[in-house]
Amino acid sequence: MRILRKYTNRRLYDTSRSCYITLEDVKQLVLNQEPFQVQDSKTGNDLTRNILLQIISEQEAMGHGTLLTNQVLQQLIRFYGDSMQGMMSQYLEQSISSFIEHQERIREQMQNMMGAANPLNMMNRFADQNMAMWNMFNPQGEKPAEPDDDKDKGGQDKS
Repeated sequence: MRILRKYTNRRLYDTSRSCYITLEDVKQLVLNQEPFQVQDSKTGNDLTRNILLQIISEQEAMGHGTLLTNQVLQQLIRFYGDSMQGMMSQYLEQSISSFIEHQERIREQMQNMMGAANPLNMMNRFADQNMAMWNMFNPQGEKPAEPDDDKDKGGQDKS
């Protein structure tokens, strides 16, 4: 486990690499699934949660789309001090774990839904459905009637 020390000047020091790091570096540790702990340099207290919350706060502020809407944050705040707080924490953890386990299938479903929203795909689907409907009205084996090229628009024979 990598130990990161947080100093009073708010800088983070990576003890394994013997250098200062940024929150972006810590985020990369999370993305790489590298285990780490952030400790206060004076007290040794675990500050990992505080740093993770700070990273989430910065990500939410960047405007790349939010995971935690105002409504979700308000609902979470309401659970603090509630008798269901422990259950909510377990529920969220299990839900995210389940989501991660099924992430590839969820991505495929989202791509299928997005593909269906493509106007060209929808038009093709409607055209196929319309053709199927027209084919229902034709007796089997008969071709649909084709316009007669020997007649003009008024129905009169050109010859």
